[in-house]
Amino acid sequence: MCLANEVLAVDRVSVSFPGHRVLHEVSFRLEAGEFCGLIGSNGSGKTTLLRTILGFQAASAGSIRINGARSLTSVGYVPQKIALDPYLPMRARDLVSLGLDGHRLGLPLPSRKRREAVDEMLEAVDAELFADQRIGELSGGQQQRVLIAHALVRRPRLLLLDEPLANLDMRSVAEIVALLHRLSVEHGLAVLLSAHDMNPLLPVMDRIVYLANGQAASGSADEVVRTEVLSRLYGYHIDVVRVHGRVLVIAAGNEAEILSAIRQDPVHIAQVP
Repeated sequence: MCLANEVLAVDRVSVSFPGHRVLHEVSFRLEAGEFCGLIGSNGSGKTTLLRTILGFQAASAGSIRINGARSLTSVGYVPQKIALDPYLPMRARDLVSLGLDGHRLGLPLPSRKRREAVDEMLEAVDAELFADQRIGELSGGQQQRVLIAHALVRRPRLLLLDEPLANLDMRSVAEIVALLHRLSVEHGLAVLLSAHDMNPLLPVMDRIVYLANGQAASGSADEVVRTEVLSRLYGYHIDVVRVHGRVLVIAAGNEAEILSAIRQDPVHIAQVP
């Protein structure tokens, strides 16, 4: 049964490759206006889960519903690691425009309605000032804004982002997180954002899906990021340490090493599963 505000339902989804189980019975729900962090270390299955939701990867078991059906018409997607040639003769607004009908063959015909849709989305992500610059010449944070606008220009209800904060400086990370949270609230947009570090998302996350050892725990950050929950996921003892307003997830026995790192550099705190 689909609830009125339910945008995404993942039910007992498993994904296996020959000789390797990637995901095992992953379940969670996401409602309109919810901001959800998909958290896990490299290789934990975050990208595989996003690809399965998008239909790029077949599930070996379980089901996925988007707006009560298996439909991708209302999903926006920002993929991981897009290499943009600085000499590519494409402006930021041109890339956003492709989000309207880039899936179709042939060149789109210009129109006032099309131009207004692009301008409105560039304004929504605060990209008006560099809308006419070449996309490859923009900073990492500016490129992410344009890619988000490209994903949202068709007004989806669900936005999936695969590691959009990777390789950004701290200021850009904070700005992108604040932008996505604002869009989620203002437009009732369900956001599922994958990251290996949950700390930048803690102020805005309504829900967290934590992946480890092919399994997932879902709920609020306080419900999930607990020693007993994460130890069960990893299959060995995990300590959750809160310091300087940040959360560390560390394997038992590494406390001295991590706390030493904190004393040397209290701003950059890594998660060590």
